[in-house]
Amino acid sequence: MFRSILAGIVLMATTATGFAGSSDAFLKHIDGRWIGPGEIVAGKYKGTRFTCDLAGGTENRPSSMELDGTCRVGLFSQKMTAKVSHNGSTYQGAFLDGAKGAGLDISSGVIEGDRMVFGLDRKSLNGAMVARMESRDALNVTISVKVDGKLVPVLGMKLKREAGSVRQTALQED
Repeated sequence: MFRSILAGIVLMATTATGFAGSSDAFLKHIDGRWIGPGEIVAGKYKGTRFTCDLAGGTENRPSSMELDGTCRVGLFSQKMTAKVSHNGSTYQGAFLDGAKGAGLDISSGVIEGDRMVFGLDRKSLNGAMVARMESRDALNVTISVKVDGKLVPVLGMKLKREAGSVRQTALQED
């Protein structure tokens, strides 16, 4: 479960770059390398700290994005992959191999100004990811899970875009 939730926070952090226009334009702004620390703030692994190093891109498909990289806890590294696409008025996608495997499904999503929210599902686990833009190159991310009908924060993360890692085409469209 830790691996699935960690994958979810990674995708959310890299997709929420604070573009207030259309979702297609918003997704273009995930290009680049994102690095940063996170911590599990509740549950069995409370206090566990991790660091992620991720590359995001749209692969010339304006309504979708892909993410690839690793997250590390101490000496252990975990490969992270994710795909998400804008489908009509919402988002769909998967972290790792989706809920049928060891990952999570993205079942819904919305972009509102400087914030993006995804609905997450995996069997009996339901939750949400919220990312709030601090600046064009800095994000605060929280993942919460439903416990007794209430959303409880379980992970927090701060990612920064590596300087010079954004493609010129993405910068010119701002």
